[in-house]
Amino acid sequence: MFSIEAIMSTNLITLSPSATLAEARTLMHDHRIHHIPVLNDDKLIGLVTLTNVLAATDSFLRDPQNRIHANEILVEDAMVRDVATVEVHASLRHAALFIEKHKIGCLPVMDNDELVGIITDTDFVAVAINLLETIEETEPVVNDYEDEDVA
Repeated sequence: MFSIEAIMSTNLITLSPSATLAEARTLMHDHRIHHIPVLNDDKLIGLVTLTNVLAATDSFLRDPQNRIHANEILVEDAMVRDVATVEVHASLRHAALFIEKHKIGCLPVMDNDELVGIITDTDFVAVAINLLETIEETEPVVNDYEDEDVA
């Protein structure tokens, strides 16, 4: 069966707390991600999300002279500090239930105190697709339109 280790992302993009939200936004765009762990001396101290970036920066509709730009805001000022994590050997079901219950988009994966990966809601969608495909392979094909006239 699936494990956290099997589906987590290990090619991590991380930031330091002194990075700017402009840097975070660029990394998110370039790597097509929505969550970046924040490390200080290789220790997880926070998480910056696309929602944090969007909430902390001003709208382009605001007067340009009074606008707060993303390059003026540090990650440490916008990041989530109380980050929920999951141990690498925890149950995948436990992690999925936690994400669903708390309505969060990801869980950094830890091996003791070391960040070793990240698991996101998108990873769980991939697992669901895989399971659905497996079920479809083992069940007989049923024509959904069997009793209807289809033009």
